[in-house]
Amino acid sequence: MKHGFFITGTDTEIGKTYFSVQLVKALRAHGRRVAVMKPVASGARVIDGRLRNDDALALLAAAGSDQSYETCNPFCYAPPIAPHVAAAQAGERIDTQRIVNQARALAAGADFLVVEGVGGWRVPLDDNEDVAALAARLQLPVILVVGLRLGCINHTLLSADAIRHDGVPFAGWVANRVDPAARNVREMIETLRQRLAAPLLAELPHDGGEAELTNLVTRLDGDEES
Repeated sequence: MKHGFFITGTDTEIGKTYFSVQLVKALRAHGRRVAVMKPVASGARVIDGRLRNDDALALLAAAGSDQSYETCNPFCYAPPIAPHVAAAQAGERIDTQRIVNQARALAAGADFLVVEGVGGWRVPLDDNEDVAALAARLQLPVILVVGLRLGCINHTLLSADAIRHDGVPFAGWVANRVDPAARNVREMIETLRQRLAAPLLAELPHDGGEAELTNLVTRLDGDEES
């Protein structure tokens, strides 16, 4: 898959969905057809008799297409716990090959595919594979969402080292102001700028408003044309 991104984060509840939704909206504003996936989700509620995850629903709403829920989120579990535990409790296994096949089918009918991971980079999906293994099989460039708060420098550098170690393309990182009370935010960002061998792609506001991603999408359009 040539055009698309795998969105991961330094932790859970770090803003992956927020950024993914903003990215999808920005791509659509530039006339791009976008398919979306939240392949694995733990934490769902019953809507019309079926389990539905809010993150997956937000991605589908942003994409604004007739893509079915099942193609976006093939593995959905009710309890907000580690996905491999949730799957075991449901008596099933998360089939990463099924995810890869679905991703390829979606990518064939879109200009971009945006895939949001679950939790962080090393979250297990079963006894053998984790989020990193899934991303490696998809071979989509990875964008790391960094939650700017105390401890984020260590979490970010460890995550970035792991992404590079796993041989997956590292497109860059996003600074998300998850904690409006966080101190020395500029210093955090500058420290990461100096230490990460990947570009800062965007800074997201802490109020959850619309993010300015025009420059990022312009860069993506340029990459696609080259």
